[in-house]
Amino acid sequence: MKAFIALEDGAIFEGVSFGASGERLGEIVFNTSMTGYQEIMTDPSYKGQIVTMTYPLIGNYGINKEDIESSGPKVEGFIIKEKSKITSNWRSEKSLDEYLKENNIIGIEGVDTRSLTLHIRTKGAMKGIVSTIDLNPKSLIKKAKNSPGLIGRDLVKEVTCKKSYKAEKILGTRDIPRLRSGQEGQGTRKKVIAMDFGIKYNILRCLMGAGCDVTVVPADTKAKDILTHNPDGIFLSNGPGDPAAVTYAIEEIKKLLGKKPIFGICLGHQLLGLAFKGKTFKLKFGHRGANHPVKDLKTGKIEITSQNHGFSVDINSLNKEDVELTHINLNDNTLEGMAHKKLPVFSVQYHPEASPGPHDSRYLFKRFTDLMDTYAKKN
Repeated sequence: MKAFIALEDGAIFEGVSFGASGERLGEIVFNTSMTGYQEIMTDPSYKGQIVTMTYPLIGNYGINKEDIESSGPKVEGFIIKEKSKITSNWRSEKSLDEYLKENNIIGIEGVDTRSLTLHIRTKGAMKGIVSTIDLNPKSLIKKAKNSPGLIGRDLVKEVTCKKSYKAEKILGTRDIPRLRSGQEGQGTRKKVIAMDFGIKYNILRCLMGAGCDVTVVPADTKAKDILTHNPDGIFLSNGPGDPAAVTYAIEEIKKLLGKKPIFGICLGHQLLGLAFKGKTFKLKFGHRGANHPVKDLKTGKIEITSQNHGFSVDINSLNKEDVELTHINLNDNTLEGMAHKKLPVFSVQYHPEASPGPHDSRYLFKRFTDLMDTYAKKN
């Protein structure tokens, strides 16, 4: 079945549909990862976005229930060059086509994804639409223009959990990844409260593997309710949309600063930046892929990281007397990590739990448990 992609600037791309049929709106973005399409589709940070994969052949190893990063796909649409005609992997349980049909996600193949990616890199990520039912370019462009963008839009409320839960009840304890030998969390297990802005399952696995017992709470949980648990530490998760729109979370994070050790990833990092009275801004086309170089400013070490974000904390908006810049992106010099100089708080913009992806940054989970140990000794 023929399918069209229309961007708000008038660009049109044609392909053939697979998965579900219909019409979906969202921001058109691209991801440069060669593998991990299942993890990408189920990452809640992609809520509100239509993802283009730059690697040309997708679907060759199928889909399995163990590699999902949330309860199901969160992308609005999925654009690829070529869908593999076969699935060949001992862990495969179904094809990509079957998975998208089951979850009512529109897929489009046969698209010139290089051209689409170059267009986004030049013009920037923008609002778009994918459709199998309306093939009128003028109509589709108008719909794309009139659709809601991501700036000022709170998408966290659409992906956060409805009620709190214990991580092990969702994931079990099988196949919990351990940190590199000798780096596992030592001593008694740490009690961690994770604020769910769209948390990925592998973050929970890594926290558990580092020696933490994790309770996940909804994004709008009040600071006083989090502190009644008397946790050893608080984790701020990844998630979708504009961080500045999640005002309720920013206000509660401000109340938590200095009360317990805090570790933030991705959107959690951005929300911390806003809680530090900094500002965020939208990147031209974002960072999405598994090979982004990040420099640790303390050690000089270069980490290859997995990333998925469209907003960034403005380095110049932070008070350098209170906040230390710890990591920087070597592609565009944007902020990738920070730590408070006086409070037990640190965060990174990238994904140290990457799966699949590089494991260069897994040490950050050990850093979190060490911070909790140090804080407990002092208090």
